[in-house]
Amino acid sequence: MAVSPRIAIDAMGGDIGPAAIVAGMSRARRNNRSLKFELFGDQKAIQPELARYKGLAQAVTVHHTTESISATEKPSQAIRRAKGTSMGMAINAVKDGQADAALSAGNTGALMAIAKLALRTMPGIDRPALAALLPTLGETDLVMLDLGANTECDAQNLVQFAVMGSAYARTVLEIANPRVKLLNIGTEELKGTGELKEAAALLRDADYLPFTFDGFTEGDKLSRGDVDVIVTDGFSGNIALKTAEGTARFVTDLLRRAFTSSLRSKAGFALSKPALHMLKVHLDPNNHNGAVFLGLNGLVVKSHGSANAKGVANAIQVAARMVANDITNKIGEDLDNFRAHAFSDEAAE
Repeated sequence: MAVSPRIAIDAMGGDIGPAAIVAGMSRARRNNRSLKFELFGDQKAIQPELARYKGLAQAVTVHHTTESISATEKPSQAIRRAKGTSMGMAINAVKDGQADAALSAGNTGALMAIAKLALRTMPGIDRPALAALLPTLGETDLVMLDLGANTECDAQNLVQFAVMGSAYARTVLEIANPRVKLLNIGTEELKGTGELKEAAALLRDADYLPFTFDGFTEGDKLSRGDVDVIVTDGFSGNIALKTAEGTARFVTDLLRRAFTSSLRSKAGFALSKPALHMLKVHLDPNNHNGAVFLGLNGLVVKSHGSANAKGVANAIQVAARMVANDITNKIGEDLDNFRAHAFSDEAAE
């Protein structure tokens, strides 16, 4: 367990670039003075930003490169020239043991491709998954995976995602026994694809693992707060995530339009400001920033490209908590436990 988490950061990823990245680093370090950073990118762009924050430079080692991965670059192209780019260098810092986790706000497809090639998947994991936190009406957020890394998944993939998502919930949300559900078109056992039904059967039998499998859930129940981990394939997960984000924007835009439609509604807006502020905070993606590639031999965190300083700080804090709680070993232990029971069950038949 790292006493002082060292995070490798791609300074050139994201819509804002080094300004938001460095501001987020400063904000994260105010909350956790033990944080150290390996920062990769153009030194000429980075140094003026570092100079804005007193004392931050002493916790940062800057590695200069003018090469970066563009937002439109195909993963196959990114892989070929990854070695000299800020994104590739940050991931290789984890591979070489120079850092405990990597973070980038850049091209998601490229980040996944480079990370998978450099770090490889953990023993017992067929495919890594992209996991993120979503807001709910409950006391905590929920973990959802996969959100786009794998468009097609079999039952074993879904079981592995459940194991990884549970470890993430125990680490980041500090939930001792997470409630896990599979995303489906209905809650009845007869509904869904063969892969979903098989995964559900396997998870029901795995009651020795440190989570509670609670069957199926539908898309309209994601925000209710009655589940801690939602498991699905990357195709359905990405659609569900984008739909939820679009709905949140629709609600906020509709309220803004309604409150500016007349003098009476403007007066109502003044009275409703505290409640609307709470809504804005709850739906702000910067408060839930930090998607994670789970299942690799190393930690990689994806920040929203549009994240501000608060969002970047939150993503850094997610990475630091995973490092401090040794999530990779937790996933490995749970997978070993699952495989051991599965092997003993097969031998008994």
